[in-house]
Amino acid sequence: MATAAIVLFLLLHVALLGNCEAAAAANVTFRPGHELRKYRRVQALLKRLNKPSLRTFQSPDGDLIDCVPAHLQPAFDHPRLRGQRPLGPPARPKGHRRRPNDTADAGAQLWAASGATCQEGSVPVRRVKEADVLRASSVRRFGRVPTARIRRDTVAGGHEHAVGYVAGEEYYGARASINVWAPKVSTPSEFSLSQIWVIAGSFGNDLNTIEAGWQVSPQLYGDNSPRFFTYWTTDAYQTTGCYNLLCSGFVQTNSRIAMGAAISPTSGYKGGQFDISLLIWKDPNHGNWWLEFGNGELVGYWPSVLFSHLASHASMVQFGGEVVDTRAEGSHTATQMGSGHFPGEGFGRSSYFRNLEVVDWDNSLIPLTTFHVTADHPACYDIQGGVNAVWGNYFYYGGPGRNVRCV
Repeated sequence: MATAAIVLFLLLHVALLGNCEAAAAANVTFRPGHELRKYRRVQALLKRLNKPSLRTFQSPDGDLIDCVPAHLQPAFDHPRLRGQRPLGPPARPKGHRRRPNDTADAGAQLWAASGATCQEGSVPVRRVKEADVLRASSVRRFGRVPTARIRRDTVAGGHEHAVGYVAGEEYYGARASINVWAPKVSTPSEFSLSQIWVIAGSFGNDLNTIEAGWQVSPQLYGDNSPRFFTYWTTDAYQTTGCYNLLCSGFVQTNSRIAMGAAISPTSGYKGGQFDISLLIWKDPNHGNWWLEFGNGELVGYWPSVLFSHLASHASMVQFGGEVVDTRAEGSHTATQMGSGHFPGEGFGRSSYFRNLEVVDWDNSLIPLTTFHVTADHPACYDIQGGVNAVWGNYFYYGGPGRNVRCV
């Protein structure tokens, strides 16, 4: 009788999620034991990620933002961080200053548009829902890049890039202002992002990266809004690291910025242009990698103990866009990068990165010296760089994906 009750419960649960119809359409046999194990794994993950909150805000887009006591956030589940508390502010790089904007700031987040903020001593954490986990390729891979990504001159797992980079020296951070758009993503399993990569190690299994920017990812977030995100890995995306706070690692210190929350407003074609400023740098005193969002908002840090190569310094910094092409329709994806328009269209039409800088050994922000740009498939997504007195090092990038020259 107990077994029958469990089977009935699972049937009802799967039916509510729409999985029964999908399984019938695919002529897949329903397996109660398998579904029960998956259900238990999902619930265990939700319990681990969704910490007790002091207060909860509901965003206009449906997100729930929990104000979690800072010392209870997911970071401190990590065995090397357990029992710790967030550190105080680091020394900012020399030359750090607020920049006058010739475009408007897109640093606001939708959940906080009405002035919502978490109380002192707590951090805003986007609540993970059951539907979020079930959209992932597997419970184990939830919150991680679904396939390996190799950059610069190779495309792996359908990942395509249009990027600028510096390499060959020791780097201790990077800064850029990034135009925010809402590119069209063709299928739920694809994404489009624009970000900074701080990289060390080889392009093999020991690759270390720290990443931050904005992305549109229907699979991860359940919608097509551009969202502020972070990522890290120490083994080329295999078993370590994750997006945002979806595993233990990144320590958040800010009570106003929620990682994974939607950015508002966004840029429009021939309309208003909005960008965000991001700064990643290595604190010379404690060795942790800090993240600043907008003009002065410290978000938090990646502890140096998470990394092997990045425990010392980075050997490459990369800026630009990335999309995933699953070729679901048998031809190149129509997922857009950036604004969905090629760089030749210029300001107000194409996406851009501006005021690119790196942090040197002396914790100073300096202009780029040897800067290279490259695109995996220029007929699909391209990039054009330049330098001027107002924007320093900059580039336009992006494209529509599938078109008459990109098939």
